[in-house]
Amino acid sequence: MTEMEAPLSTPCNIQICEVTCDSFRIAWDMTPEDTARATHFFIDLSRKESKDPNRFKHRDVPTKLVAKAVPLPMAVRGHWFLSPRTEYCVAVQTAVRQPDGDYLVSEWSQVVEFCTGDYAMEHLQQLLDKARGAAGRLLKFSVFYRNQHPDYFDYVRKECGGLMRPALKDCSGSHGSPINGKLQGVFFSCNTEFDTGLPPKDSPYGPLRFQIPAGHLLNPNINLYFADFYCMYTAYHYVVLVLAPVGSEGDTFCRTRLPMLDLASNPFLTYSDPPGPGDEPLYCHASDVILEVLFTEPVHLDQGSVEQISGHHQLKSLTTANAKKDPSCKVCNISVGR
Repeated sequence: MTEMEAPLSTPCNIQICEVTCDSFRIAWDMTPEDTARATHFFIDLSRKESKDPNRFKHRDVPTKLVAKAVPLPMAVRGHWFLSPRTEYCVAVQTAVRQPDGDYLVSEWSQVVEFCTGDYAMEHLQQLLDKARGAAGRLLKFSVFYRNQHPDYFDYVRKECGGLMRPALKDCSGSHGSPINGKLQGVFFSCNTEFDTGLPPKDSPYGPLRFQIPAGHLLNPNINLYFADFYCMYTAYHYVVLVLAPVGSEGDTFCRTRLPMLDLASNPFLTYSDPPGPGDEPLYCHASDVILEVLFTEPVHLDQGSVEQISGHHQLKSLTTANAKKDPSCKVCNISVGR
């Protein structure tokens, strides 16, 4: 057996580093002889089996990547096969291309697992730019509101002293949004009907509605952040915003992870100072997207009122709880993993 025909050693000590939402670097140990001989690397990358697969995502298949040998660690990137916050399995082979075009290959390395990251600020900025184009004109509003079932408000009164306490954000929307499963808050809506300027009569979240004057949640002591833009296989789109009191724990979390918006000048949700003495501030919301507003602090029922909605309570299936983003929509997807 000649030197070129000598078997290649199995790659070992696989190391994954610099992981982002759609890229990572990989390195492994090889003998000096194999390092000098190897002409190609084979990367076998596949999504880790999940007991609860996301039925809204395209089905993944194992992906074998062939790359020319380069100094390690080697960058692997590509939004066509990597998604944010997703567990993957990876193994590697080293190979020497033969004169006849065939490959002399090593055994596959041990399989290692890793998880991709959240959207970085640059990815959220791309998503924000997309959302700006869909926001539409601004409409006035005066209250934030939150629909729930009677059991929820009974629990808040009896067990929480009237405080609606922040809950962990679910995984609805873009899979890579940094707030999913990490930031706590209380969700509110503020969209109004075109003909009345009032909140809609119907809701899929419950027949009782808590309403609170807009100034309690939106004022100069609050920072506003953009968190997500998505749809659920429908023509209308959702924008997720975070309202965090300045200096609060939620504000600290958002400051390094989410784009901050100017309260007085943004296309989604604005506060304008009173124009003159005795005047009220002006509050506006985007007309062409549905706003989901996460307030990061507890809210007391005494700050507003709870009333029965005049319309019908819609099917719960119309809610966005844990709903996944349409990965094929050209309006709300960006060129990284969904």
